[in-house]
Amino acid sequence: MSTKQSELNQELKNLTPDSFQPALDSGLADKEKIAAPSLNFFQDSWRRLKKNKAAVVCLFILLFIIAACASAKLISPHDPNKQTVAYSNLPPRIPGININGLNGTAKVGDKRVDKYAQKNVPKDVNYFFGTDGLGRDLFSRILAGTSVSLLIAFIAALFDLTIGVTYGLISGMKGGRVDNVMQRFLEILSGIPNLVVVILMLLILESGIMSIVLALAITGWISMARVVRAQTLKLKNQEYILAARTLGESSFKIAVKHLIPNLSGVIIIQTMFTIPAAIFFEAFLSFIGIGIPAPQASLGTLLSDGYKTFRFLPHLMWYPAAVICILMISFNLLADGLRDAFDPKMKD
Repeated sequence: MSTKQSELNQELKNLTPDSFQPALDSGLADKEKIAAPSLNFFQDSWRRLKKNKAAVVCLFILLFIIAACASAKLISPHDPNKQTVAYSNLPPRIPGININGLNGTAKVGDKRVDKYAQKNVPKDVNYFFGTDGLGRDLFSRILAGTSVSLLIAFIAALFDLTIGVTYGLISGMKGGRVDNVMQRFLEILSGIPNLVVVILMLLILESGIMSIVLALAITGWISMARVVRAQTLKLKNQEYILAARTLGESSFKIAVKHLIPNLSGVIIIQTMFTIPAAIFFEAFLSFIGIGIPAPQASLGTLLSDGYKTFRFLPHLMWYPAAVICILMISFNLLADGLRDAFDPKMKD
């Protein structure tokens, strides 16, 4: 028998059941070890949201638009309200791009002519989206108008987060007669159209951001209040809420520590749906002439101006229409993605 065979036989004789125990314990420990790190609610929601490619793309698009609007005064090539009548109705011209529609040329009859050369526009003066009938730069006006529309939308979202959430929490937590009275008041407010409220505001105030904001402040938060109230009625009878009441917690602390964190997903989703609705409401009012007054720009006023000359100068309507479509689609797709991400019943 060889030496190696003898050594192997000796090792086999020395093996005992106790010698296998460390290996068994190590194997069991590896099986019981948590493979993935523990995530809180928002981390898990972000993980779900990242799987929705459309929502993530829309999120970055919105961040880009918001950043551009926030720095509009720095990146605008021209004053949005400055009138240069000599350069009126110019087509778009982007340096370095020789594509019809973006090179400063326009079709007149059967020929394509250089509008910038006809009006003696200097070579270093370019209007990326063209100019309107008063010679104002459309690109600068779209930046300014989008800033106004987003400002009104975010103010509407702020009303949702303050008035709507507070009203819904109080109504749902109190219940009984208090809830009945508060809901009847909501029904009265919801029966008044926003357009009527704006018209009444115009009798007191001048048309502009203030009248639109007041109209949204009166009726814009009703949907949020109803959603929060319904969720509060469902959550207030849960065991952890009853335990907090038994321990002597006040209603305010229960709302702040327990209800609002559990309602955060619903609140964020409802807010994301409120923003595009407010943008469309402002654009509609400005389009019919009772929103933002001239010479201030908003997406609605730009659409109204472009609509009047759409057959002859289509770019005056196409660009603001494209911006408002991108905003509406991005906010709605992001809201859908957030709804799926914050829903704990969704399966991976």
